[in-house]
Amino acid sequence: MRELTFGYSPCPNDTFAFHALTFGLVDAPFVIKPVLLDIEELNRRAHEGAFDLTKLSVGAFAGVGDRYTLLRSGAALGKGVGPLVVTRTPMTFDDAVQLRVAIPGRETTAYRLLRLAAPALPNVVEMRYDRILRAVADGEVDAGLIIHESRFTYAEHGLRKAIDLGDWWERETQLPVPLAGICARSDVPPDVRAHAERAIRASVQYAFDHPEASREYVRVHAQELSPEVCAQHIALYVNEYSLDIGDEGLAAITRLVTA
Repeated sequence: MRELTFGYSPCPNDTFAFHALTFGLVDAPFVIKPVLLDIEELNRRAHEGAFDLTKLSVGAFAGVGDRYTLLRSGAALGKGVGPLVVTRTPMTFDDAVQLRVAIPGRETTAYRLLRLAAPALPNVVEMRYDRILRAVADGEVDAGLIIHESRFTYAEHGLRKAIDLGDWWERETQLPVPLAGICARSDVPPDVRAHAERAIRASVQYAFDHPEASREYVRVHAQELSPEVCAQHIALYVNEYSLDIGDEGLAAITRLVTA
């Protein structure tokens, strides 16, 4: 049976959604070799076509060009799911972006949204997303662009929200926030790509139908996140768009990629 490499993140939403496919719990004419990496590392690896299937930030689509094709299943889109800019002391968004801002990578959707909301960013510092809260709290940077579970925990670090870029995007476009999608490398045959799309959709549906099945897989990869934060993370980022992007989701992706 054919083996496909599948790059996705260790975040709870991905381990929840893709657990069934990874462990052969849904029908597929191939087996999956999972490679779990931070989203910005997945974005970088896509430039070399590292994986047959991979999660990619929508913000990275333009840079990858024709190397990968978007699948309709497995995406991370939605409303109320966007990145935040947080600061140690209360300040406006306009003031915050004039200072040192930590970002989780230049190819992330979060950074693309930030550049749309604030085209002039004089001083950005790249770091792994899970270091940003501490960097802001310790004064290493003045503001941080946060993603993933950090939106649930930033207040625990004594930080303040300067802007919710998801809310900003929704007001500007009346569209959901298109964070990431699952893509197939261009040399994956069309029939295999179609099977992969169906299998990923089946995996997401299996996760919805059997939410306890992935509990241990999620826990193992969730670093030190509490069960409550894991549950919030999954509930926010795995939704109807994960089953199928739909016309609204495709419109949101097109809008962001061409903005």
